[in-house]
Amino acid sequence: MKKKLFYFFVLMTIFCFTVSCVKQKSFFSDATYARQVKSDFEKRKLLVTQKRAAALFSVFDRPDLKQEEKEALEFLYAYMPLCDLSDYDGEFFLSQVRAAFEARDFFDWGKKIPESIFRHFVLVYRINNENLDSSRTAFFNELKDRVKGMTMEQAALEVNHWCHEKVNYRGTDGRTSAPLALIRTSWGRCGEESTFTTTAMRAVGIPARQCYTPRWAHTDDNHAWVEVWIDGEWHFLGACEPEPQLDVAWFTAPAKRAMMVHTNVIGLYDGPEAKTVNKSLYSTINLLSNYTETRDVNVKVVDAAGNPVKNAKVAFNVYNYAEYYPIVEATTDSTGSAAIQSGLGDLLIWASKDGVFGYAVSSPANKITTVVLSKKEGDTFEDVYELTPPADQKVTSPSSELAAENGRRLQYEDSLRKAYMNTFIGEQEARNFAEKLNFNPDDTWKYLNAAQGNWHEIQKFIEKNKANADLFPFLSAVSDKDLRDTPEQILTDHLSTARKFGIKAGTPEDIVPRNVISPRISTELIRAWRTFFHSEFDANIAPHVQNHVEEIVNYVKNEIKIDDSQNYYNCPVSPRGVYEMKIADKRSRDIFFVALCRSAGIAARLNPAAGRPQYYDGEWKNAEFMDNVQKVFPQATVSFVSAKENVIKPQYSTHYSLARFQDGNFVTLHLRGDNEKISIDAGYYRLITGSRANDGSVTVTNKYFEIKENQTLNLEIKMPDVINKVQVLGIIDMNTKVTLTGGTEKSLKEISNGKGVMLCFADPDKEPTKHILQDLPAQLNELDAWNGGVLFLIPDDKLSSAFDSKVFKNLPKNTLWGTDAKRSLLNEAVSVLKLNFNDDFPLTLFLSDNGGILYSLQGYKIGIGENIVKTIKSQKQCSQ
Repeated sequence: MKKKLFYFFVLMTIFCFTVSCVKQKSFFSDATYARQVKSDFEKRKLLVTQKRAAALFSVFDRPDLKQEEKEALEFLYAYMPLCDLSDYDGEFFLSQVRAAFEARDFFDWGKKIPESIFRHFVLVYRINNENLDSSRTAFFNELKDRVKGMTMEQAALEVNHWCHEKVNYRGTDGRTSAPLALIRTSWGRCGEESTFTTTAMRAVGIPARQCYTPRWAHTDDNHAWVEVWIDGEWHFLGACEPEPQLDVAWFTAPAKRAMMVHTNVIGLYDGPEAKTVNKSLYSTINLLSNYTETRDVNVKVVDAAGNPVKNAKVAFNVYNYAEYYPIVEATTDSTGSAAIQSGLGDLLIWASKDGVFGYAVSSPANKITTVVLSKKEGDTFEDVYELTPPADQKVTSPSSELAAENGRRLQYEDSLRKAYMNTFIGEQEARNFAEKLNFNPDDTWKYLNAAQGNWHEIQKFIEKNKANADLFPFLSAVSDKDLRDTPEQILTDHLSTARKFGIKAGTPEDIVPRNVISPRISTELIRAWRTFFHSEFDANIAPHVQNHVEEIVNYVKNEIKIDDSQNYYNCPVSPRGVYEMKIADKRSRDIFFVALCRSAGIAARLNPAAGRPQYYDGEWKNAEFMDNVQKVFPQATVSFVSAKENVIKPQYSTHYSLARFQDGNFVTLHLRGDNEKISIDAGYYRLITGSRANDGSVTVTNKYFEIKENQTLNLEIKMPDVINKVQVLGIIDMNTKVTLTGGTEKSLKEISNGKGVMLCFADPDKEPTKHILQDLPAQLNELDAWNGGVLFLIPDDKLSSAFDSKVFKNLPKNTLWGTDAKRSLLNEAVSVLKLNFNDDFPLTLFLSDNGGILYSLQGYKIGIGENIVKTIKSQKQCSQ
């Protein structure tokens, strides 16, 4: 008996030891790295206030928490951006950790992913600046059986097909919706699609990262896509844009012209990629060499006497949207040097220190670009530069058989998405609902239609608040995206309590909906902060501060610590999060101030031009959180006048922009309306005016000048001359007949109306085609006045049941749609132009009335409508 008891205790000891070993399995194999993470975690904990500590750290007291989970949580807490520490709790982060481990253990490929790759590109829940949700768990449950048993490569391609079933491209505002909200809407911009797809890849344990070209050099705009780690190598794919193979996408050719491709990596990362940013919480890594040939851009900053300048700020800029946009920012070393790896195009190098600045163009031929700090605020001068992007390069495409099979699958996936979208409320149902409540049917349909898949929530909101006189002014003061992803309860929280303390006396009623009642402040997710702040106020505080707004200013100034480094993804901390953490970046602080004011019935906003926090007290006043700073800046007035010789009407942020000097650099003003008189702060300004040629190069005029207090200045916008003669590139037979939507046939000659034809061969399922459709309205007046033909032809193998041309408004009056059977006209154009086409849609042509091809562009480029107008006007000038 004793012997049996002895063996029993031995077995129990072994069992307990084994269990203990399992519990103690570490997330880190490198003890030095583990100690660093632990140290960083303990330091980060010191940031957290008592109000947030329990929500964040009580999860560590759970008896079922494994050692591996604990260490993974500590890693996330040590390096996550401030917005996550402020707005989410420990249970949420534990669910993310457990979901990552479940995927790793479920799929065969999970066992071969290196620890570092898993840690940074699977475990991490945040992709960019999106709002967070439980999508990782939901996606895993929906995808696990679908991709189980596949290779990593097959699974990655399959996940992208699933993403395409759920989401397609359509342009929208800059706030990034959460992945589940995107499914509800069924469409989003490229930043949202790539966030969504990266989340889906990580949900099934495939390492993935969102890649960005911050701005193109050969055209305006930017783009985001996804890289996946497959069996030891990184490969790219278009998010929600499945192809039959990896490393194939519509942006393959544009990416070869990029000057930067990068991604952010949370935590201490020791991968092989070069870092353009290397901070204690994250790094930004340069991925450009994965896509194209690169060069070292070496910069030397010197003072007027030629001495090297240490600690000068250096910005490596591309021209985009009529401004110089920094793709990388750096600081010079003791020799005055800074360097990055970039593409084979030009960069505008801007350097500054102590209020003195200088700039120069860096071209591929330059081994070192020297920038002399010799200019200062107040200097008046003008110069002209030409900036050339990397040259276009040829790319290869999958075989026609693979492309055809993929196309059939895309059409099926489009039908699934369209079937879901058909469940959204229809116009007649919306009008019937409005009539039942005695509301304006047009307004009701407008907001329910804008809500897309969230229409149930908005309908519930309207019905619940039908007696509130502020209902429709409130709806007009939130964005379409807010309607698409905000629950009814949150909207009701704001509307039903907006006038609880009344509105500050003297506030004009016309500014109340947008600046008091509305919960929309900047690009933050709308949360229920108003009722929370009401619960924190003493009942007598609101009436008091309405007459003493400076007390709110002083409270924010004294209580909220500013640390811009902590919130590196620029996802705003919620107003409640700022209040509880008592630490924020400047923008989140400003949003918090506006939320406090609005909660107290005080009109407040972020100034639409400069972004400064303001409150209304007889006039708009700046809320300054630094001592000895004036509340109202001296004002001046500007208006923009188009020069008579301009071929096209210049547009703000497309052809020109105005920027104010601030801290050694110029900050672009976000202005609306090209011909209106605009009130701006007096100061030192730069006016940029640019003309882009068909090859992507741009000629830029820079004017530097002061605008004094009370001055009214008419700024003439004269587009720089670009030598770009009209040349016949080939001939198309204008007697060729095309089949239009509805089955009728017309010849190109008939469509041209004696003026010519803008002909676009389109793939409606891909983003570049949709960009053109969104681009043309900017040239609507010119194209309508021209009165020629505008024809979109879709090859029959690219037809998609989900595509609806009616979604795209304000197209030219003569716009027609048709089908190109067996690509007959497309093949003729490609042959005439001797193009290496490779399905690089869209192919956009301008045909004269005699069939001469005067303009040709394949693939992605913002501003095609503008170039068509230039071609039309140049053609007229040449014929006179």
